[in-house]
Amino acid sequence: MASTEPSWDFYRTFLTVLEHGSLSAAARELGLTQPTVGRHIDALEQSVGAELFTRSQQGLLPTDAALVLKPYAETLASTAAALLRAASGSRDKVSGTVRISASEVIGTEVLPSILATLQARYPDLVVELSPSDTVEDLLQREADIAVRMVAPAQEALLARHIGTIKLGLYAHRSYVERHGKPETIEDLRLRHKMIGFDRQTAYIRTMLKRYPMLDGVSFSFRSDHSTALHNALRAGIGIGFYQTPLARRDASLVRVLPEIELSIETWIVMHENLKTSPRCRVTFDALVAGLLDYIKGNDTEERS
Repeated sequence: MASTEPSWDFYRTFLTVLEHGSLSAAARELGLTQPTVGRHIDALEQSVGAELFTRSQQGLLPTDAALVLKPYAETLASTAAALLRAASGSRDKVSGTVRISASEVIGTEVLPSILATLQARYPDLVVELSPSDTVEDLLQREADIAVRMVAPAQEALLARHIGTIKLGLYAHRSYVERHGKPETIEDLRLRHKMIGFDRQTAYIRTMLKRYPMLDGVSFSFRSDHSTALHNALRAGIGIGFYQTPLARRDASLVRVLPEIELSIETWIVMHENLKTSPRCRVTFDALVAGLLDYIKGNDTEERS
């Protein structure tokens, strides 16, 4: 049984050692000395009554006790970060920090221009943007606001349905000049280079359910990172799915097989307790307005 209540600093050090696998790397990350990091781990082990790491040729490896402790320490980290964000803003002034979670594509390609306008209007607002296809838990305060491609299921969340983002198959003009445009799905399967995810994602499963004839398509370039896939498409490597509103911004992209189209429903979500927070309210409203503007032209005629 723990004899003393561990300091939060010990848990932060514990998570950093878990991430980096060594005391020295954790010390550099935290701006501490290696002996201090070692003392933190020793003190936490004494408090929880279990060994947390074992030494190996690969570095420090977590024990079973460490793996059990990890999710609770991560919850503490999220809560501490949320506390600091809440404390950073005044009651009436739009200031302080707001953390936004969004998909990799939306976070890297769409939100920066929206947030630039927001921060020009509110210069005391600090934005933390987490572009990742992993859904962060708003109830655990891993983020204040999220742009999601799945409907929120938790009742304590305030959600605004933005609409549908459409995706089509696109290629760079340099690729089309070298290989031509596929005329049929069979032509796409047999003669063209495809760009796709390394693993089967939710939207690939949706694609195959809607277009089963695409099952078995061979990908000549694969990545689990959406940004890498987009960059590969823009480099002319092959044909891949691309958000239609983004494609309209780039005259070098050509739509192929326009009969193949996917749709992604989009929501903006935040915890209902944050609706009275000035920094969260203006950010939520800015995201709604900006993303509505982003998708509003989805139904216009495509370039050939």
